[in-house]
Amino acid sequence: MMQDDTRPADEELAGADLAAAAEQGEAQAAADAQAAELASLREQVDAAKQEVLYAKAETQNVRRRLEKDMVDARAYAATGFARDILSVSDNLTRALEAIPAELREDERLKALVTGLEATGREIEKVFGLHGITRIASKGLPLDPHQHQAMMEMPTADAEPGTIIQELQAGYMIKDRLLRPAMVVVAKKPD
Repeated sequence: MMQDDTRPADEELAGADLAAAAEQGEAQAAADAQAAELASLREQVDAAKQEVLYAKAETQNVRRRLEKDMVDARAYAATGFARDILSVSDNLTRALEAIPAELREDERLKALVTGLEATGREIEKVFGLHGITRIASKGLPLDPHQHQAMMEMPTADAEPGTIIQELQAGYMIKDRLLRPAMVVVAKKPD
């Protein structure tokens, strides 16, 4: 009979152990699930932080580009007008160069010549105020970024590739080419 009494107690202990083990397993499974969910949430937070950093960087880049575009727009807004007014300046220069020396001394034309020269100086002053500068060319080596070679002329007086004559003045607006200088370049005599 004693055996019968110990068996139920052993079975109760075994059942209690199984129940405790089951509860412990469930608790461990719940803890593992929470840890996995926490790890997943941390990954999502890290990914969100990274996306925010990329968005901030992109926003900053866009702002910088817009600021640069605004500065360029202000600096180079007169480019089209400046190109058009260069032909007026060219014609004024040609008119002054076409007046012979004896007519420059004629009292009847002296005021006209003085007025044309003053107009030329005023145009140059306005060009300077807007960052429009003339490109140096004569006596310099040909620079394809600033000069357009219209002809080559054989000469022993200058090194080949040197500009010997300027056909039309070139201009820059700040650091950009407004119009290349049209030039004649020296080449070796045949």
